[in-house]
Amino acid sequence: MLDWLGNTAYDADNECVASDERTPGSAFRALRPVFYRAVRPLLGDDHEEVRHAALVATIPLARHLLLSGHGDELADHARFPLTTSTHRHRRDRVLEALTEWGHDVSGLENADGVAVREHRARQRAERWTGGCVDDLPL
Repeated sequence: MLDWLGNTAYDADNECVASDERTPGSAFRALRPVFYRAVRPLLGDDHEEVRHAALVATIPLARHLLLSGHGDELADHARFPLTTSTHRHRRDRVLEALTEWGHDVSGLENADGVAVREHRARQRAERWTGGCVDDLPL
């Protein structure tokens, strides 16, 4: 359930639904503070798998304007999963969030993570070649 919530929150982020505010994603986005308050206590769960899934679910929920101050709290929870988890999808989401919040992740990435990040950067760069200047993500 936490994985579903996290994936839905990522799919309903501001950029994904910006073109049409009447989408189901916009309704979901409005409820992010409610979901965040429900999931937050699971960040301290006894089971590591639950803690990791709760962290990944809370990251996109915390992008709500009313929750913008929670990044540092989540960053504190993020360090342990990055040292123990081998779940690449979750690691990528946590590393992306830490980077977004201005944290240095250079010592937290493993070789696979670096390779994936560099591959994605090349893919993004290739998508923008040949486009007009107005299309560049500046």
